[in-house]
Amino acid sequence: MSETKKPRALETKPRALETMGAHEDARLSSPSNSRNKGPLLEALSTVLPISANVLEIASGTGEHAVHMCTAMPGLSWQPSDIAEDALASIEAWRLAAELENIASPLNLDVTIDAWWDRISISPSVMLCSNMIHISPWEAGLGVIKGAGALLPAEGLLIFYGPFCKAGVHTAPSNEEFDRSLKSRDPDWGVRDIEHISEEAQLSGLSLENEIPMPVNNQVLIYRKGAR
Repeated sequence: MSETKKPRALETKPRALETMGAHEDARLSSPSNSRNKGPLLEALSTVLPISANVLEIASGTGEHAVHMCTAMPGLSWQPSDIAEDALASIEAWRLAAELENIASPLNLDVTIDAWWDRISISPSVMLCSNMIHISPWEAGLGVIKGAGALLPAEGLLIFYGPFCKAGVHTAPSNEEFDRSLKSRDPDWGVRDIEHISEEAQLSGLSLENEIPMPVNNQVLIYRKGAR
């Protein structure tokens, strides 16, 4: 009898390779989150309204949510993930921080057809950090289509992570990282900004800004209904 494989889209992201249980409760800590949360906050603070309803896709440990909502108390933050350890960590971080502007995390699979019909929130911003390169492209498409369905006019879809442009990597380290990802799973890989933007256009989203970030990462800002 052949072994039954779990669907690729439901596999846990490889964050476990760098995530450590540094607390007595379910909270997990990621070294990369510690490094990039400051620069990411600085970038987001230039584009996010003082008050915004944020749906974070693939929240991971939950550290980003706590950091952003502590610094920007006007935000209303809905974290989500698909991995059980991540969901437990997000909730533990939320409870430890005692922040009223972070909701309990949603168990959310963005590869499910019309997943946006299964949730009751109405975000004005969707944020997806360090996910679409370590998941099948169907997950990235799901995020984009969900943004087109959920966001109001002028709403923002924000991606953070490594990207290439017109098939060219922004740095040799990103090219090496891309090879490493594809060696682990051929459906993973550093995504091309042009490809993302083409799909975003189909959902009524236009690329508004590209913000360079440390370690050859970028923040991509898409606006719904923008010219």
